[in-house]
Amino acid sequence: MKFVTTPARSLIALGLGLATVGAMALPVSADTLNLRLTAATRSATAPAQGAYWHTKMLRTATFPWQFGKGTNRYRLEQQRVIEMWTSPDGKVWVGQRNLGVHPKSAADEEAWRRDGSPATWKRAVNGSTVSLSSEPDKGGVFPVKAPATFSLAGQRLSYEQLQKLPADAAGLKTWLEKAARAAKVNADAVDGYVTQALTTLLRDLPAPKEVRASAYKALPTMPGVRSLGASKDSQGRTGEGLSVDHGRTRQKAGTIASTTELIVDTDAMLLLAESLTSTINGKPFLDKTWTETVLQVGWTDDKPSVPALQ
Repeated sequence: MKFVTTPARSLIALGLGLATVGAMALPVSADTLNLRLTAATRSATAPAQGAYWHTKMLRTATFPWQFGKGTNRYRLEQQRVIEMWTSPDGKVWVGQRNLGVHPKSAADEEAWRRDGSPATWKRAVNGSTVSLSSEPDKGGVFPVKAPATFSLAGQRLSYEQLQKLPADAAGLKTWLEKAARAAKVNADAVDGYVTQALTTLLRDLPAPKEVRASAYKALPTMPGVRSLGASKDSQGRTGEGLSVDHGRTRQKAGTIASTTELIVDTDAMLLLAESLTSTINGKPFLDKTWTETVLQVGWTDDKPSVPALQ
């Protein structure tokens, strides 16, 4: 198999995970890059253990505006369930359901009560009206219209090829670096691209456990990544924490700095939680701040359906 230079498709077109990194530079001929998967050490492809690789996540984010009147000002938080099903032939379905909005903190709840405990809100944003409700919506589930393949570091892989990814940290990093360059990623963006791909392997793709373990081992060797030691997620589960510093970017609105924190179950080698925290000119930037808790990840025979209420 050889690297391809077609653009990466997003399995989750919902802004999940690390920021996508990529720009057109340093073109590399796909014909000159041979993808050497470790078939010698794993000659037999592990069969799928279910009809779909399934992930279920609870995403929590705070709206960037304050609500209420006068001294009764408060912030609202929204929770959304996001599920993804991927069949072994690479077809993908995504389900979403908003669970409603609620005051963010105890102090926000007190201000909300003083404001009359409203259950709906409206806000004018960029010329349109945003309507919010404390009640869950009906949600939905839909197929992703994209080539039926697994996307990793700009490459489209079959299930069989995914099973044969390098099962050692150094080999996996090298493979991903070559893949990023084949996808024409700028030289100064390759490290971020590889870091994103390593995180993807811990949740979104049905890679073998030894490959996921290699991804976990490779992450602390990437620039800007450091260990946080034992950490707990919002469900009280303990895993190993990692911090990913994305550095600073200058935009018209100011200087944006972002950090991702990951919590990994090192027994199953699967992601427990991922959170992004951003600031703009040193102040909280809520537009780019959120937390995702992975509620379920693994094989299932259950067909794609609208996410249930929590």
